[in-house]
Amino acid sequence: MKVAVVGATGVAGSETVRVLEERRFPVDELIPFASPRSEGRPIAFAGHEFSCRVLAGGCFDGVDLVLMEAPASTAKEWAPRAVAAGAWVVDNSSAFRYDDGVPLVVPEINAGELDGGSRLIASPNCTTLAMVPVLKPLDDAARLRRVQAVSFQAVSGTGSAALAELEGETRDYLGRTQDLHHAARLPDRFRAGEVYPKPIAFNVIPQADEFTGEDGLTKEEWKLIAETRKILGRPELAVSPFCTRVPVWVGHSLAVTVETERPLTPAQAEEVLGAAPGVRLWPGREYPTPLDVAGTDGTHVGRVRADPGLPGALVMWISGDNLRKGAGLNNVEIAEELVRRGHLQA
Repeated sequence: MKVAVVGATGVAGSETVRVLEERRFPVDELIPFASPRSEGRPIAFAGHEFSCRVLAGGCFDGVDLVLMEAPASTAKEWAPRAVAAGAWVVDNSSAFRYDDGVPLVVPEINAGELDGGSRLIASPNCTTLAMVPVLKPLDDAARLRRVQAVSFQAVSGTGSAALAELEGETRDYLGRTQDLHHAARLPDRFRAGEVYPKPIAFNVIPQADEFTGEDGLTKEEWKLIAETRKILGRPELAVSPFCTRVPVWVGHSLAVTVETERPLTPAQAEEVLGAAPGVRLWPGREYPTPLDVAGTDGTHVGRVRADPGLPGALVMWISGDNLRKGAGLNNVEIAEELVRRGHLQA
């Protein structure tokens, strides 16, 4: 099987290559694609080295599977070409997630969508991927009425430039921590970087991605609404998100409140979540943190409790590695499901 990874040198693309090797996906030839500045760069995989190529006409001829970890603009141009060349394409950008004819897949939730005839499959946003594996079993058990979510998103979700910005600011600020006590009086010493609109080190930014319009939502918040509804098959579900960026290297977390149509106690919710595929339950007063989940698979959930201010509602804390399940792992799991269903021949 010939497998192409587009964006193979990026943060998410590198993780995809690593997951392919770890899970021993049946790759006979890896074809890494990257930007022109990385052309020829060697990519180690399963004891071999494969040189990065640049996207060009005919580059997908003979390729069986394309895993895209590239910007939406790149995906819009090149994913249709890959499909036309006969490949299956799993795209991790936002380019096709909201198209009615393109399935948006999380294998443990809606793998049956892969049998719908589309050779182009979209993978959800990393924040959505942390939340929906928890929401789906609760929806099945008690039918969700409303979901409120506040996200705490790691810097790696923005890419390598954002990681460099966090590291640089942190090193700089550690040399003058006393100034942090009255940083507002010294605005010139704590300026925004090139990536974020405010300093990210030792700070919290209540904006993830750009604002979308007059409604005050950011792109991340809009994605969380639209993708959750599409994956759960609940187009009218009330979803109220607030997405923030925090100075965490890897690991997106969410504080989530759910209202259900049928009563569900915390103990019953824990029983449901403990049996849910792709979910690791931290029972009682235990809870996951980004450092606990970095490098792990799946979604972690803890502190499941009754909402004291909203009778019948449940509150919980969710964490997941945004580069594993949030990107590379979900793409590879989709590919594995394509093999299991006979769409790809190993």
